[in-house]
Amino acid sequence: MHLPVDINAPRDFDFIIGDWLVKHRRLNSRFTSCIDWTEFDGLSSTVKTLGGFGNLEDNILYFPEGSFRALALRSFCMESETWSIWWLDARNPTALDVPVVGKFSNHIGIFFADDILDGQEIKVRFTWTATPEENPRWEQAFSKDQGRTWETNWTMDFLRVAQEMAPIQS
Repeated sequence: MHLPVDINAPRDFDFIIGDWLVKHRRLNSRFTSCIDWTEFDGLSSTVKTLGGFGNLEDNILYFPEGSFRALALRSFCMESETWSIWWLDARNPTALDVPVVGKFSNHIGIFFADDILDGQEIKVRFTWTATPEENPRWEQAFSKDQGRTWETNWTMDFLRVAQEMAPIQS
């Protein structure tokens, strides 16, 4: 059953609604001048929530060392006109990551957060590219110098699943 969507709901993340094959690329080590990446596949399925003012993205990540599930929760604040994005990793099911907050402009969404990595304060940046001509792309970058320089450490390229393929199963 699909609940109705509010006609005033933002459409920024409409591009990611549905089922996707995901090509992941993850930097092997962070802040070590590493140039080696690990590539692996995944599946993703996103549905609207909160009358269109939010969405849930269910993921399976097929890491070389084993598969796991994760969830992205996104919600839109009408007052600030920004999105917040939380990440829940099934390997640590009692903790949501610090939300990144931001907005879209010209099909590019930029989201930031302050976080801690290995005891060090960092800035986190998510970049969503959602141009009508290309498949969606997500990138994650970290900065340990308050955003003066960034190290991209993860990318995800999304390919729409053909209609005849089944969505993610529990």
